[in-house]
Amino acid sequence: MQVEEILRRYRVLIEGHFVLNSGLHSQYYFEKFRILENPEVTSQLCAMIAKEFGEKNIEWVIGPTTGGIIIAFETARQLNCNAGFAEEREGKRIVARGFNIAHKNVLIVDDVLTTGKSLGETIEAVKEKDGRIMGIAVLIDRSSVKMPFEYHALYKKEVQNFKPEECPLCRSSIPVIKPGGI
Repeated sequence: MQVEEILRRYRVLIEGHFVLNSGLHSQYYFEKFRILENPEVTSQLCAMIAKEFGEKNIEWVIGPTTGGIIIAFETARQLNCNAGFAEEREGKRIVARGFNIAHKNVLIVDDVLTTGKSLGETIEAVKEKDGRIMGIAVLIDRSSVKMPFEYHALYKKEVQNFKPEECPLCRSSIPVIKPGGI
């Protein structure tokens, strides 16, 4: 089954008027937890990432909190290596909890790329611990962000996001929904 078929089958792609975690507005929302709540589907998608980076001698897979932890764990399981995460502490993302990634080959993974903020912070956190970044992978890329390392997205759909004051959906009085974490 192709990635797009999976996203449709599990109602991951939703259309409407959404305010994203970034504060931006969008006509489209990817409800990643429809994937992450299903271990079989998560395993299938992470297998695609593992296959893409299988020849890179990955020793650690690191993902940003929250959804990135699940992707990191399952991808690491399939690559037969360690899994960890970059968490927020005092306004900064760090790799802590004794994850010894110094001088190790690290794959950074996440669920959905929108602005690149959490991935950028995770890249910095891995660099601060002297991890060797071998690549970056995401399930869904809804951005136009360029990554500084080898990069792979299982599914890419560029979606226009709007600042609230410039949102045509707001001007059209389409009710806004704040998905995620509800």
